[in-house]
Order: sequence, then structure tokens, then C-alpha cells
Amino acid sequence: MSLSLSPALSAALVLMCGAVDQGFGQPILDKRKLWSAQTFWDNQDVDWFVENIPFLETPDPELDATYYYRWEVLTKHLTYGSPNTGYCFTEFIDRPFWSGTYGAISCPAGHQLYEARWLRDPLVARDYAKYWFKTPGAQPRNYSTWLGDAVWAVHQVHPDRSFTTSLLPSLRENYRGWEKKHFTPEVGLFWQTGHDDGMEFNINSRQTQDILRGAPAYRTTLNSYMWADAKAIESIATLAGDAAIASEFASKALGIKTNLQARLWDAERSFFFPLSQREEQRDGHVVKVGTLTYQSGQFAGSPYGRELHGYVPWQFNLLDPGFEDAWKFLMDREGFLADFGPLTAERRDPLFKVTDTCCWWSGQSWPYATTQTLLGLANVLNQGRPAPVTRDDYYRLLRTYALTHRKDGKPYIAEAVHPDTGSWKGYDNYNHSEHYFHSGFADLVITGLIGLRPRADDIVEVNPLAPASWDYFALDGVRYHGHELAITWDRTGERYGKGAGFQLWMDGSRRAIEPTLTQLTASLPRLPRPPSPPSRLLNFAVNNDGEFFPRLTTSFSNPKTPVTALQDGVAWYHLHPPNRWTTAGSSNETDWCILDFGTSQPIEKLKLYFLDDGHGIVPPARFDLQFWSGLVWTPITNQVRTPAQPQGRRGNTIEFPAVETARIRMNFTHGPEGRTGLTEVEAWGRGSLPYRPAPSPPGNLAVNRSGRGFPRATASFTSRFGDSPAMAIDGRYHFTPTPMNRWTSYGSTNATDWLEVDFGTPREVSRAELHIYDDRGGVQSPKEYYVEYWTGGNWERAEKQVKTPADAVGGAVNSVRFSSVNTLKIRIQFVHRDKARSGLTELELWKE
Repeated sequence: MSLSLSPALSAALVLMCGAVDQGFGQPILDKRKLWSAQTFWDNQDVDWFVENIPFLETPDPELDATYYYRWEVLTKHLTYGSPNTGYCFTEFIDRPFWSGTYGAISCPAGHQLYEARWLRDPLVARDYAKYWFKTPGAQPRNYSTWLGDAVWAVHQVHPDRSFTTSLLPSLRENYRGWEKKHFTPEVGLFWQTGHDDGMEFNINSRQTQDILRGAPAYRTTLNSYMWADAKAIESIATLAGDAAIASEFASKALGIKTNLQARLWDAERSFFFPLSQREEQRDGHVVKVGTLTYQSGQFAGSPYGRELHGYVPWQFNLLDPGFEDAWKFLMDREGFLADFGPLTAERRDPLFKVTDTCCWWSGQSWPYATTQTLLGLANVLNQGRPAPVTRDDYYRLLRTYALTHRKDGKPYIAEAVHPDTGSWKGYDNYNHSEHYFHSGFADLVITGLIGLRPRADDIVEVNPLAPASWDYFALDGVRYHGHELAITWDRTGERYGKGAGFQLWMDGSRRAIEPTLTQLTASLPRLPRPPSPPSRLLNFAVNNDGEFFPRLTTSFSNPKTPVTALQDGVAWYHLHPPNRWTTAGSSNETDWCILDFGTSQPIEKLKLYFLDDGHGIVPPARFDLQFWSGLVWTPITNQVRTPAQPQGRRGNTIEFPAVETARIRMNFTHGPEGRTGLTEVEAWGRGSLPYRPAPSPPGNLAVNRSGRGFPRATASFTSRFGDSPAMAIDGRYHFTPTPMNRWTSYGSTNATDWLEVDFGTPREVSRAELHIYDDRGGVQSPKEYYVEYWTGGNWERAEKQVKTPADAVGGAVNSVRFSSVNTLKIRIQFVHRDKARSGLTELELWKE
């Protein structure tokens, strides 16, 4: 996935940020050389990485590899949801049924925003911050998270008073939503279950009747997040000049801090623990109301019960001095330390348990919590208070975390890892947890190891935690407050040729230098207010909202790779799990793909994300672009292509003078070594918001958007998991689990099932379009299907049925033409494939 900026918008950003790299002086690091040194790349778009991320060099190649890998992970989850919402992120590589609009889940949103704020262009981070409050179905409170704090964290790197203060009403509303459901005034704290903290099976839940969800408790997690959000709202209100709101949320934050420190801290065990909200019983043991972990229940009096989330208050610098003794357990082998740790519960805990089945958080190493712990550890070390941890501990734990990112010797991350073996087994599920984006790493390197400490004022502060034994390191190309920063350590001055010492560079000039690795500070010159940028480009090709348009049609599609994958707003290139359209099996020397917008759009740029997978799918030898003039296909002229020749595993950008057209045609001449495939197609142009796609064409006899009256859908069997026959005729097309928009027969014991449409009055019908739902598991394309019509007394099979494609294909439209019938009702009979059952996201019925 690539950020798409027009030349005019890029020029405006140059004015806003001071200049492009050359205007800031020569880059310190050879970015392309560093990129080429890594051998794991799946996304080979070097231009994207050079343009968008800070580059790193350290003496630790394993740490460097993980740093760059984590930026690639970000690209696998970067999703252009719609022209109205812009960019967001998924957590899983798929979009599970419990995710919100476009597959986002609130649990890791804070981590994701902390990472995305270091992209050189703030567009993605701002879009994603806005997504949570402006997008229907975004679900900002389904899981504990720190959205307000993350918005402020973005502002600290890319200040924008207008944007940040515009979110103040939404942030207040979100906070009050948490208060309404989760705050207990008499305790002065928020309650939460472990499950909704992202921790399903844990040492507290396992002392309740429901060991998956656990019981409500006053936990350090949500209370720390709400304290951080309150402080962020206070800061944003101050920025907006609203003293009353600032004072209100300062008071809320103080209340949480006071009660968290007083109620959740156990001085005898030197740690923070969950406080039970209600009595819980299991196996004859009682956990009493208002007790901390192991103060009652089966293990009453145990000196243990510590969980890694007890360090979360330090993640946000919440605490007063006096609690630092808790850190003595972090680097203890019987505490949290492990070869691929840290552990989520101490090894000596009576309920310590490591499994190879998901999702146990009573020992397993969890990148989500590891990130929080490292953030907290960096804050402790930056505070300068006496504590039983050192900067060497930070690097040791960060390096452990970096090496945990491995599978078969290559960079990788799934949901959780065995702390003693480094195996992802049990948490590494196909088409789900691969390259999992539920944690942070780049932010830990930038703010902790290198030590760039984000602030909202006009001071740059750098306080590194890198090992004193290192002879060199550099972080180059950091966009910070509109300036270009580089941070270098060169003991002898020979590595970078800029002189010896620890140095801060700003806009090509040295602004601070010290002979040793110590704190650096410098003032930030304020930039002139930039001119208003031109209107933002919109991607008119994406279709995550299930509209009829835009729509793709092709001359050939491999049945296993439907063309709808090219409109989901996200690109990745690996073979499994697939997110691709290919022409594998085509006998044609050329194939085409037509993008139909349904109405004329002003297109000035295309991005084609070609595949090159080593299994017969290669970039085309050439491709030609045409637009529909209204009468004929016309070549698009004056194209500027980057790269000049088609390349796989990267975005191929084609810019040209804007053309007004309803359709774009892409003609691919296949390469000599295989057939063409893509993972995404984007079509960019200028438009106004809110954007409304073209309406579906008239004539579909089955559609009923209101759900009232006729036509009406029924079925022989409907899955109990929220499916509905009505969803199959509501005019929405969703081939992904979320948002749920499907009828399926999952759970049926029948070998065949049917879906019926009753028109209410007779209609003439001669064609059906089946948008077959296929989750590659319990619901798959049928072995066979056929059309029947109601004669008035019985069902008859329609004559002369011609299907395109001949065999049913999941995740795609399947068309069947038949002899015209005049009938009150039509039904589709599905013959199920093996043990799977059939389903549709939409059924269209037409008179030809």
C-alpha cells in the first residue's frame, strides 16, 4: 500500500516542511543501500520506504532487521477504507467477524498510532485517529485502548492545532462512553474484564466460572488508559483555549491516579494487581469482593500473582515516586525474564502456564504487553529516579524482543510466542495471525533506544538508551514538527564523516553535540504557516462498503483468486494467505481488467500492485491503459510511469493529465515466464467529500434495501451466527466477514439447501447473478447450483442454464442465464461441497 500524493500536494508539503531531503543537506545514511541489505522483503517497493520511514543503522544487524520488518508489517495492514475515511489499519491479516468497519479493532489502536506517527507524512496517522470517531461501525470501545493519548502522541510528532482540537468533542464523548458503562464512582476507578483487555485466559479469569472472559475487576490497564486519555483531553482542551474542559479532565485524571495508587498497589508484594469487583467462586474457593489477586481464593496469602500488565502505569508516566521497586521482578529468571520473553505471568506463579493453544496469557510471551513494558521501562529510566533496572536492561529486553520476531530464520510475528522456545505454534493461524499488527517496535527504537522523546513544545529532546559500548548508530530522515531530523553517534567520527560524538542534526545543520551518549536538547524554529494544500486525491477504485460500483470485470480470472481482492484497499504480496487476482490458467497472450466507476470520474493517477511470486505469477511484459470516451476505448496519453517498466511486489505508479471517464481498461501482455497478477488497483483523482459512489443500475428484481414488503427472501436453512436471507437481497456486496452481510447455510445437515426470492407479483426473469460467499473454511462455493422457478403448483428447473464461470467460484460474481420465465418466485438450489456449506452475500435477478 502506498500513500498517494499528487505533485501539487507534494509541493505544498515541501512548503510546509521546509524542503525535500536535498534541501536539508545530504542524507547521512544511504537509504537504498540499507534497504537492499535486508533479504526478507516481501514488499519490494524501495521508493515507498525511502519516502515514508526514518532509516536506522546500528551495530546490531538483528535489531535493524526487525526494525525494517516492522515497517513492512505496517504496509501489510495499511488499509484505504474509503474515500470518505481514508486510511486505517487492520490487526489480523484477515478481517474477523468481531472487527469493525474495514477490519480495524480498537485493542491495538494505540500501539498502531504510536508506530504510524513516525511516518514522514502525517496523513495516515491523522486518518486513523479520525477513523475511530467519524466512521460508522468503528467500535472504539469494544476493547480497552488509549485513543485520546494516541491522538496527542501523533500531535507531539506532527503538530496540527486545527486537526487535533477538531477531535476534542469526539474524545470527550468517547471518554463519557467509558464512564457510563465502566466507571464505579464509589471506587473511583474503571472496571474491565481480562478478555476485553485482550487477555482471554489469565490467572484471574481462571479463578472464575468463565475462565475465557473472566470477571470484572479494577485493572491497572484500563485505568491507566483512561488516566492517559484524560490527560490528553486536558492538553487538547488547553490547546483549544477551553480552560473549563481542561480543568474538568485534570480533575478526572487526578482521581484515577489517587485511587489506582491507593487501591491497586500491594506494598508487601511491591506490585500492582487487579481488584475484584464482585465475589467469584470456582472449585469450592471464593475470591472475595474488593480483594487483590491472591488476597483471597484458592491461593490466598500467596506472595505471587504478578502479571506483566502491572507495569502499564509506567507506560504513561502516571505514577508518583515510590513504586519503582516493582521493576526488580522484570529481569528475574523466576519472575518475568525468559529467552523469548518477557512472560505475561511470573514463572514461579502457582497458575503459571504456557500452552500451544490460543489464547492463554498466564505465561506466554505477548508482544502487545512486551511493547507496553518497554515503553514503561524507557519512562522509568528517563525519569532518573532510583530503580532496580538499567539502560543495559532496556537494550537486553529490546534485543530479546527483536529476536522473538523470527520464524524459520526470517522476520515474523504472530499473536504470541512460547517464551522458552520462540515457537509461534498455537498462535499462528492461517489467514489470520500472520504478520500480526497488535504491538509496536519502531516507536520503541526511536523513542527508547535512540531516545527521541516527543514533546508538544518547541524543544527537541534526545535521551538515548543505546548501549554505551556501541561505537556508532544513526537515525536519519525523521520528520518532526515539520523539520528534518537526524541523530548520530560516532565514537571516532569515521563512520559518518561528521565528526566524533553524539549529534543532533536539523534541516541539514548540526544543532547539538556531546562527546558521550548523554541527553541532547535544541530549540525548534517555528515554520511559517503553509499555504492551504489543494484538494486531496481520492481513490475511486476501492470498494469496501459493498456498493455496486466501482466494479471490476476481467477477460479471465483464476477461480481461486477472484478480482474483488483488488478493491479491498490493502496490498500484500505473499502467496499464502492470498490477497490477489491472477490470470493463472489463461490461454490468452493478453488479458484485460476493466474498472467501472458507474459514473464519470476525473482520474489522474493509477497504481497497479503487480505480483511476482516465483510460482508462475510475474509482472506483465507490458501493459496499456485506455479510458472509455463514451463511444470507444481511447489510449491514455502523456503517461509518467514509476518504475519505467512493470515490476512486481511494489506499486507501479502511472500519472497523466486528468481524464474524465466512467471506465478504465488495463490490458496486460503476459511475460514469457508466467501470467499476470495483482494484489490491488488504485485510481486517484480529485473529488469533494462526502463522496457518494454511483447508484446501482435499475432493473434488479431481487433488491430490497429497506427489508420491508416485497421482494422477500427465505431459505431452507440459515446459520445461527447472525446470517439472514434478507441480507442476500439488500443491495450490499461484502465478501469479507465484516461487516456481516450474508446468508449462509453453515450448520445445515442437508446435502442441498435453497434460497428463495418471492416477488409478491409475477416477474419475468432470465438471468441471475450470484455473489458467492466463501470464507475458505465452513462456507465455500457450492459443488453445483441451479435455478428453479415456481409454476404455481410446483418448482421446475429453469431451462438452458448457461453459467459463467462454468464451475461456481467463491468471492466473486457467478452469472447464470436461462430461458425467460414469468414467475412469482425464484430459488437457487445449492449442492454443498463436501462438509462445507454454501452462502451468498448478494443475489441479483434480471430480465435480459
